Amino acid sequence: MSWIVFHKLLAILIAVAIGWFVGRMRWLGGADAGGSGGDPARVLSNVAFYIFVPALLFRTTARVEFASLPWLTLTAFFAPVLGLLVALYALQRWRGAAAAGAAVPSVQAITATFGNTLQVGVPLAAGVFGEAGLAIHITVVSLHALSILTVLTALVELDLARERSQGQPTGLGSLLANTVRNTVIHPVVLPVVAGLCWNALGLGLPAVLDEVLQMLGTAVVPLCLTLIGMSLAYLGWPQRWTSVLGLVAAKLLVLPALVLGLGYALGLRGMPLGVVLMMAALPTGSNALIFAQRYRCQEGETTAAVVVSTLGFVLTAPLWLALLQRIPA
Repeated sequence: MSWIVFHKLLAILIAVAIGWFVGRMRWLGGADAGGSGGDPARVLSNVAFYIFVPALLFRTTARVEFASLPWLTLTAFFAPVLGLLVALYALQRWRGAAAAGAAVPSVQAITATFGNTLQVGVPLAAGVFGEAGLAIHITVVSLHALSILTVLTALVELDLARERSQGQPTGLGSLLANTVRNTVIHPVVLPVVAGLCWNALGLGLPAVLDEVLQMLGTAVVPLCLTLIGMSLAYLGWPQRWTSVLGLVAAKLLVLPALVLGLGYALGLRGMPLGVVLMMAALPTGSNALIFAQRYRCQEGETTAAVVVSTLGFVLTAPLWLALLQRIPA
């Protein structure tokens, strides 16, 4: 693993440490600081979820060129990602995890599948595969958040609608109608739908609007990193580590193995296979924490998974790169 990637990982951990220190000192308020008792981390999370993330998603969907996408490469990546996502979600529902909260299955699924494609992924792709590899990586990134967040939003809203209807005479049609409404009118899905419509009309983004969206979108990364540290300060480490370590193992080991297997079976070789493999091997991204905080579910576990997977990536990334070199072209 190149020094560029190592420096990026170190920078991420320093940003998380800064957030932890600010939270520990209660500089932004909180119950321990004699404030109003609110959670500053949750307030900042809502700012990201309602302003910065929608701006990033709308700009991405409005600008993506679907006609030129490498669909075979995308299939090799997204089929295992979405397959593992649905499998983990179904497993947690079967195990009764939803009894602890309707959003638990979805939060665990995003923790094990949503990678840190920007802060870690971009320098990794550029440093290992060069400009051509970075171009493939960015192409996959353009659909990464859109697909995972949209699917999980639909699943979690369905679970929440089912939870709210318990004990009430609610028909299937009403349940589905509420789920669709809450899924579409949502700070994640709505900007995606709006961006797709804008893209389909071929309008193009005016320079001023594009500048505003880009400016808001770039705030997601530093805000999310400091939020991870603040959440650690306010919530602490989880009491039980079994679930956290299982999700980290799924993200760093199971998911890249699935992508490697499918990609090889589809005929991908060389750089395209390497790019999607290393993208699948990335640590859990900070958007997983934003998702958990949105639904007030397993915030401590998700925070711990982000930190532990980032540390673990230092060990697992060289292993996947070494394995990649042994695959015949």
